[in-house]
Amino acid sequence: MAQPKNYGFEEEAGMLKDGARRFFTEKLPVDQLHALVADAYVPERAPEVKWRKELWDEMVALGWTSLAVPESAGGVGMPWVAVAGLLEENGRAAFPSPLMATLQATAVLTQCGPAGEPALAEIAEGAAATIAVMDDAGGATPGAVQLVDGKLNGTACFVQDACKCDHLLVVALEADKPAFFWVKLDAEGVNVRSDAIIDLTRDQARVSFDAVSAQRIDTDAAAAWESALPIVWMLISADMVGASEWLLQTTVEYAQQRKQFDRSLGFFQAVKHDLVNVMIAIDESKSLLYSAACAIDHEPERARELSHMAKSSASDTAALASGRTVQMHGGIGFTWECYVHLYFKRQKHSQLLWGDASWHRAALAALLMDRPTVEAAA
Repeated sequence: MAQPKNYGFEEEAGMLKDGARRFFTEKLPVDQLHALVADAYVPERAPEVKWRKELWDEMVALGWTSLAVPESAGGVGMPWVAVAGLLEENGRAAFPSPLMATLQATAVLTQCGPAGEPALAEIAEGAAATIAVMDDAGGATPGAVQLVDGKLNGTACFVQDACKCDHLLVVALEADKPAFFWVKLDAEGVNVRSDAIIDLTRDQARVSFDAVSAQRIDTDAAAAWESALPIVWMLISADMVGASEWLLQTTVEYAQQRKQFDRSLGFFQAVKHDLVNVMIAIDESKSLLYSAACAIDHEPERARELSHMAKSSASDTAALASGRTVQMHGGIGFTWECYVHLYFKRQKHSQLLWGDASWHRAALAALLMDRPTVEAAA
């Protein structure tokens, strides 16, 4: 099936995106964000979880957690291309909340069929969830947590926004095969240890399981996990594209205001060319992002290929936009008081999460090289 025009981004998706931008701008503008998460420069500080729970409750009330939940589970059932627009605005605001983690968990559960609906119903009602699967090297292949004698044992690393969530979607190994489990964060035997990370807008943790009883999601977990990964990659790509847009817009405004040799910085061609390069990179990443989201909705056979492209491109663009932004801001760009560092750190975290650009390009190459040619297929 060919992709529809405009990636299937209909009026309802546009209204959601516009409404999200207004919400983030009004509820937590960047100066308030900086005051919230970067109120003090303390290099040796212990890991902290700084966010506004009441704003998360408002997001739940707006129905954002139920957007991707099927109607059969009490959700809205909007297309993933609309969810991508929401997360693009989430990244533009660098908003501290479990929204992306919850939507990524939702992506996995939607691939589980009817077996995933009880957990999806809880998410639709406002439960925040995150995926627990990675090992200590950051690999997303199940194995860090094992099912032993019917109980979960092991340690999942790099669990995103764990301290903001109340449920875990655990991807464990059972007899060398993946299996899904729905676990409450406060369940007996679950231990959460926060990591110290550079990203001030998110939290991360290692979650240990010591003979934990869990609700099994009875489905073909191996197939569901492989189908869900492209959605997971697409969602974090959307966040990076939005953050890159903020970095570009902020730098353009600064270049228009900052004077050098009686001219605004934007007058000089060297500055103009760099900013145009960032703009082109963002346009490329945004096109790939929405193409991937559209493929998930309309061309699932191409979803993996296009999501590899989207995550690879978004990671490269995040690095380019972050670097150029700090450079263009000059000496002030390196300071704690400048808001740029919040986005720089968030982008660096996102670049490496769920595979960096090099990993996705290598995976894409392997996928394409393994594809039979037309002649061979004939």
